[in-house]
Amino acid sequence: MSKTILVCGYGTGISAAVAKHFGSHGFSVALIARDEKKLTAAAAELNKQGIKAHAFPTDVGNTNAVTEMIAHVRKTLGSVTVIHWNAYSGLAGDVTTAPLSELQTNFNVGVTGLVAAVQAALPDLKASKQSAVLVTGGGFAYYGPETDSLISQWNAMGLSITKAAQHKLTGILTAKLSQEGIYVGEVVVTGMVKGTAFDSGNAKLEASAIAAKFYELYTARTVNTVNI
Repeated sequence: MSKTILVCGYGTGISAAVAKHFGSHGFSVALIARDEKKLTAAAAELNKQGIKAHAFPTDVGNTNAVTEMIAHVRKTLGSVTVIHWNAYSGLAGDVTTAPLSELQTNFNVGVTGLVAAVQAALPDLKASKQSAVLVTGGGFAYYGPETDSLISQWNAMGLSITKAAQHKLTGILTAKLSQEGIYVGEVVVTGMVKGTAFDSGNAKLEASAIAAKFYELYTARTVNTVNI
C-alpha cells in the first residue's frame, strides 16, 4: 500500500533529512514551502535518489492554501499518511515593539496552518493504520527564567510564544487523535542544528539524527514527545 508524507516547511535542515529518511523507507514525499524553485530542485534531487517526490508550493500560514494543497497532494501522490510540520516564522522577535501582524503570522504558520492540515487530511489519516502527525518542537517553548532571558536577548520572542502554543496543541492532538488510531509525535529540538540558519558554527545536532528519531517514534508509536 502506498504511503505519502507531507513535509511542511521544507528547508535544508531537519525537513530535508526527514524527507530523505522517510523516502528511503518507501514513502512518497510532498515537499511544501513557499519557494517553488527550491522545492522543484529538491524534488528532482530526491527523484534521482529513487525517492518519489513532488513540489507543492504553498504558504502554510494561509489556511485556504493549506486545504487546497492537501487536495492537490491527494490527487497527485495519493492519500496522506503522515504530516510532518516543520514550518515556523521568526517574525516578532521583540514583542514589545513588533507589529502585531508579525505575531499573527508566526501563529498562523506554526499553529493555525497545522490545524488546517490536520482537518483537511483527517479522512485519510483515519483510514490508514499507519497514519501520524509529526511536529518539530523547540526548546524555547519551555518556561524557565534562563530560557526566557535567552529568548529576550536573541529576539526570539514571537517564535518562542508560537512554539509554546504548538507544544500544547501537540499534546491536545495526541489525546484526541489517539482515539482514531492516529499517532502524534513531537521531537523537541533543544539545541542548534548543523547547517541551518541558526548555526553560527557551534551547532552540535545533526539533522539526520533528528530525522531518525522521528522515524523511530513513528514506527514504535509509544512515546509521544522527546527532547533532543
